[in-house]
Order: sequence, then C-alpha cells, then structure tokens
Amino acid sequence: MKTLRYHAVILVTALTLCAAMPQRTSGQSKKLIVIAHRGDHTTAPENTLKAFSDAIATGVDYVEVDVRASSDGELVVMHDATIDRMTTSHGKLSDLKWSDIKQLMVSDKKHPEFGNHKVPLFAEVLKICKGKIGIYLDFKDGDIEKAWRLIQEFDMENRVVVYLNKEEQLQGWRSHAPAVPLMASLPDTVKNINSYLNFQKLVNVQIVDGDHSDYTADLVRGINKNGQSIWVDVQEPDENEALWTKVLSLGVQGMQTDHPRELVRWRSSLK
Repeated sequence: MKTLRYHAVILVTALTLCAAMPQRTSGQSKKLIVIAHRGDHTTAPENTLKAFSDAIATGVDYVEVDVRASSDGELVVMHDATIDRMTTSHGKLSDLKWSDIKQLMVSDKKHPEFGNHKVPLFAEVLKICKGKIGIYLDFKDGDIEKAWRLIQEFDMENRVVVYLNKEEQLQGWRSHAPAVPLMASLPDTVKNINSYLNFQKLVNVQIVDGDHSDYTADLVRGINKNGQSIWVDVQEPDENEALWTKVLSLGVQGMQTDHPRELVRWRSSLK
C-alpha cells in the first residue's frame, strides 16, 4: 500500500473521538492476527468471492477487501483503478456503470486454472463474511455513508477496520462511523517514537500498518505503549517462516500475507 501522508491542516479538534480497538474473537490466536491480502489468491483470483470464501476456510482472522465506486455509485471490489489487469477489457472502473462491470469476468492471467469469476459487490462480500471473519476494508474511494449503511445492514459494525487512503476520508469516517477503528500507514517522516507521536496527534488512528521494514523493535514498543496495534505487510516474493519469525519478534500484533494457509499453519505451531 502507498504511505498515507497527513498534514497539519487537519483539525486536531475533529480527532478526539476514541474508537474501540478491534478485538480477537474466541478461537483466534493471541499470538498473531492473520490478514489474507485480497483474500486467498493462491486458490482463486484476488478480490473474488471464492478468494474470500477460501480465506475464511483457512482460519485467518481478517480478509483485506479493496472497495471502489462505479460511475453510478455502486461499491464494487477491485484493487486497481483500472480493469486492465484483472479482466480482458480496458478502462477506469470509475468510468463504468455497475451494469457494465457485472458483465466482466475476472481472472488471474498467471493461473488460468483458477477460472473466471464475477466482480463482486461490497455487499456480497459482507454477506459471506458475516459472522465468520473480520474485514480489513481498504477503502479506495466511494460514498462513506453508503459503505457504513451496508456494514450496519450486515451487522458487521464490530468486525470491520478501515484503512484510510486519502486525508479527506479521515473526517468522513469519523463523522459517519465514529466508533469504527481506523488504520493508516506510517509517513516516511516517522523514524522514531517522537515523530510517531507527532503523527498520532494529527490522525488518532487505532492501528498502523506498512511494510514490516518500516518498524524496529523500539518503535513497535513505543507504539504499543501508546495504545495502538501494528498490522504489518509481509507480502514478498520470498515470504516464508524465517520472515514471519523475524517480524513477530518485533512485537507486532498482525501480519497481512499473500500465503494465508501457510501463515495460519505456522501460527498454530507457535507455543
């Protein structure tokens, strides 16, 4: 994910609301929260209903879901701003109506054996996740009020955390859903706990993320002491147990992975 940079123009007075931290449910490991990046795309194309269903079956705690708006305001699930990579068509998703998007077929060009799948609506993802798993909502763009209404409709208010992609989303989510936990990446300027605390004065988020290389053990301890959780990205071509062991030793609370089955299996071996 791209680092989200906040500026001093954000009004601190608008950020005094305190949201509850996301909680582990019964059966989840206290050692580590596992997030499946765009679902389990080792078995199905990313961000498809099958990828999310397969991730649920692996026993992960959250699925990361990318949400964007069609030209007529429907909230659809796709990572890229264009449909070029995941379909045989071309163009910006935001230029297309839902009636056009729902005709598209998503596939993984590196794995044709995964087959072709529909582009899902956010509501469809909420439906299959309800009562089973949490959602790490990477909110690319769209109507925040509409997204929150859908989350409430499926009784997922306590199972969603929202990753902020734009400065203006911060006040939008605080206005419509003041209790939802928010997440942001560390700015490049954060190198130690003092610069982190200055960042937190502006944003007041409950979770921080970013690449695992952004963190040191000292920084992790300081962030945790300040009351925030850290869910890092470990998606790398050589993602493996050695990397997970190294990252866990920093003291982070969660990892977002491209290999959810293997990470869950490794987590279960921890004592």
